[in-house]
Amino acid sequence: MFHIALYEPRIAPNTGNIIRLAANNGCELHLIEPLGFNFEEKKLRRAGLDYHDLTNVTRYADYDLFSQAMQGRRILACTTRGSCFHDQIDYQPGDVLLFGSETHGLPDSVLQDIDAKRRLRIPMVPDSRSLNLSNAVAIISYEAWRQQGFSKGQ
Repeated sequence: MFHIALYEPRIAPNTGNIIRLAANNGCELHLIEPLGFNFEEKKLRRAGLDYHDLTNVTRYADYDLFSQAMQGRRILACTTRGSCFHDQIDYQPGDVLLFGSETHGLPDSVLQDIDAKRRLRIPMVPDSRSLNLSNAVAIISYEAWRQQGFSKGQ
C-alpha cells in the first residue's frame, strides 16, 4: 500500500481526520516532529474517533530520521508548488506521499531533495492558496489507491 507522511503538522483535528482516513484506505501514517499539538490532545482523539488502534502511526523526531527510515522508497512531495498534477503520475505501491504543515507547507530544504517530477499538486482555480490538509491527503491518497484498482478494498 502507500505511506502518508505529515511534515510538522500543526492542527490536531486535521491529523485526527488523517488517522481515520489512513485506517480506511490502508495507508501507513508517519508524523514528522515537532508537532503543533500534544499527541494525546482531546481534539486529536475526537477527530480520529476509534480508529487510532486501526492505523499504523509512526513518529519521527525530525525529517532526517524520517528520511533514513524511508530510504529506498519513492517520496512524492505534495505541494502547491508542484510541477505536475496529482493524477498525472503513475503511483507505485510503497510510495510515500509527503505533505507539509498547514501553516507553511514543505520547506525549501525538503523540496530541494525531491526531484521536480515528484512534486505533485492538486489543481485549483486561480488565486486559491491551498486546500485543507486532510482534504488534500484524501484526494491524493485515494487517487493513488484508485490507480491500484482499490486493491484490498471492498
